[in-house]
Amino acid sequence: MDLGITGKRALVTGGTRGIGYAIAWELAREGVDVALCARDESAARDVAAEIAARTGVRVVGFRADTGIAEDVMRLVADAADALGGLDILVNNAARVGFAGGPDTLSQLNEEMLRDDFDVKIMGYLRCAQHAAPYMESEGWGRIVNMDGMAARNAAGISGGLRNAAVMNFTKVMSEELGPRGITVNAVHPALSRTEALVERLEGTAEREGITLAEAEQRVARNNAIRRLVTVEEIAAIVVFLCSQQAGCITGEAVAPAGGNSRAVF
Repeated sequence: MDLGITGKRALVTGGTRGIGYAIAWELAREGVDVALCARDESAARDVAAEIAARTGVRVVGFRADTGIAEDVMRLVADAADALGGLDILVNNAARVGFAGGPDTLSQLNEEMLRDDFDVKIMGYLRCAQHAAPYMESEGWGRIVNMDGMAARNAAGISGGLRNAAVMNFTKVMSEELGPRGITVNAVHPALSRTEALVERLEGTAEREGITLAEAEQRVARNNAIRRLVTVEEIAAIVVFLCSQQAGCITGEAVAPAGGNSRAVF
């Protein structure tokens, strides 16, 4: 299927590893010019050069901490200058779920709450605020907010707060930007087979004397598909939401989570 986005220009935050890398790669394979960012400038530039060499499209890497307002403003402006505009924004830069320590009322993690607010809530909003005018000038745009299943399930104070907030403002943004030709959607992956998860599972396997495959199966047993979702599968959903064919989908949440939740929505 021709997704109709060859020649479009995208910004992917947190694009050097895991889901962000897979999204940047799949967009580039579709002929989209890509800007990506990370807190490590050398990593961002190296990954950009690698994707560009393999796909033949323009890919540029920038250093940015999306929890800092000035960084976001500079990132979006630099990305638009490098690519000649912006048509697609994928908000992905955020702390990996379950990686910030205790997330309960009795052990209220205020530092983690503040970081989630600055990076995932304000970071996403600021990126969208600065990117939207470029899309409005073209009368076309796609914004995809990478969220999480904690928006649907009780999964910690901070995890629930940040993910529920992202889903709420995704809907609000979709109503404001829809008349201007811009769609806004959220994607709710569950645990997926990223480098970070594999590292954690290797530690579990070593401590408990089991194989990595057995550790993975424990995590995946609550999925209807009985396996972990891959980052490539998640990226494919994101890229479709960026396509011409997805122009009638906005203000929605898609969950490539392998049937992780048994609730009916």
